[in-house]
Amino acid sequence: MTDLARGRAGRVYRPPRSELVERISDLDYVQYRDIRFRPERALWPDSRFQIQLFHPGGASDVPVRIHRVEAGRSRPLSFDPALFTYGNEIGSLDGDVPPEAGFAGFRVHHPMNDPGVMDEVVAFLGASYFRLLGPGQVYGLSSRGLAVDIAEPAGEEFPDFVEFWLVRPDPEDERLTFYGLLDSPSVTGAFGFELDPGEPEGPGTVLDVDARLFLRHEVGKLGVAPLTSMYLHGPLLPGRNDDFRPRVHDSEGLLMLTSDDEWIWRPLTNGTGIRVTSLRDVDPRGFGLVQRTREFEEYLDLEARYDRRPSHWVIPETGWGEGGVELLEIPTPSEFNDNVVAYWSPVSPGRPGEEMRYRYRLVTFDDRLRGGDHPGGPVPDQIGGRVARTRIGWDALPGEAEPPPRSRRRIVVDFEGLELGTESASLGLEPVLSTSSGTISDLRVQPLPGGGRRVTFALEPDGEAGADMRLFLQLGDSVVTETWSYLWEPSLVR
Repeated sequence: MTDLARGRAGRVYRPPRSELVERISDLDYVQYRDIRFRPERALWPDSRFQIQLFHPGGASDVPVRIHRVEAGRSRPLSFDPALFTYGNEIGSLDGDVPPEAGFAGFRVHHPMNDPGVMDEVVAFLGASYFRLLGPGQVYGLSSRGLAVDIAEPAGEEFPDFVEFWLVRPDPEDERLTFYGLLDSPSVTGAFGFELDPGEPEGPGTVLDVDARLFLRHEVGKLGVAPLTSMYLHGPLLPGRNDDFRPRVHDSEGLLMLTSDDEWIWRPLTNGTGIRVTSLRDVDPRGFGLVQRTREFEEYLDLEARYDRRPSHWVIPETGWGEGGVELLEIPTPSEFNDNVVAYWSPVSPGRPGEEMRYRYRLVTFDDRLRGGDHPGGPVPDQIGGRVARTRIGWDALPGEAEPPPRSRRRIVVDFEGLELGTESASLGLEPVLSTSSGTISDLRVQPLPGGGRRVTFALEPDGEAGADMRLFLQLGDSVVTETWSYLWEPSLVR
């Protein structure tokens, strides 16, 4: 696999050629959804892992070659319409899809929530995208094999997984091994995957990834282990949404654990312009996009069930060097548009001809990482004091004769999980707050009913300059909370 990717990088890029006739490549979303794989035709029905294939067509017309590996021998799978059922919107194919058309991707089923039910655990479909689920979760954010020139002026390049090798598991195997070949105009990659599905009331799903990358030519930026999600609105900025649902998002914050063991929480925002922020580090311990709020009452959406969307955590298993966890946020008017991407961006994207290797573990969880859930590690326990909520509004009081300008903000950050014993212990808590611009005033710490602490302060921005703020609580010399990190931009009040 590695030699295949290396050799391909030394040749001129040839984009995948679709073998589909127009009637199939032009299928709309509803029509494509009407094509279903026959579960009884899944690969390896005698194992605890069953593979179902995605039909080519519609937006998924890039051919993906899939091989089954059994007893050390690889055999390609040819397209066969008998593997699928076709609804009334499609009718008969009449040979419209030739055997060499390949497939659009695949998905893996495994008993995860109920020993007698084959649950969908991971699906690879489209470019280098894949979606991973843990117990009790429904699909939300996506992962990708790689991002190239993301947020660069010349535009982003989207590599494709063009070939997969699926290794037949033994009947009692608890892990599934498979391999993928990635290709694009700028880069090729050999990917090894090991999938360990989660268990009811137990740990989340784990996907170990071993990526070996080769550049065809120099690129401006690589995005390693990218996570793609959606944030439409939430209560952070009140009064901006005409929606009966208090929240609409697949993820609500970026979480990072630095090489210095600092936990950083950065809330997501659907703002007025594209913005890229970076949390710089050398050899980070992990990062992820998190759906921290898990109560149905916070979303009130019976169809989307945003309260059950997964959180994903990336754990580098080799030193990744110098770089930054970057967060790309794009304005969107619709929950059907992914508008958030988090990824590791190395300070040097590498040179043509050299191998770059990134090994990492991708873990699903709900609201909190718990190291004991993953004895195979390394999954760290989160710090006790974490951000429960952020609220930002106009810093004005009712009836003020001369209210402050609309630009002046009242910012409230609530921390939970502080095991301080008594309310009087908060007297020793010290807030540590900094900002890149603007003026901070009226900084206070207050106890919350039922536990936790509130930090509140006023921000007077410096004209149109954004204020990148950092806040944590310490008790004596000990940091007792994660670091709240947020970029406030005056344009958000317009």
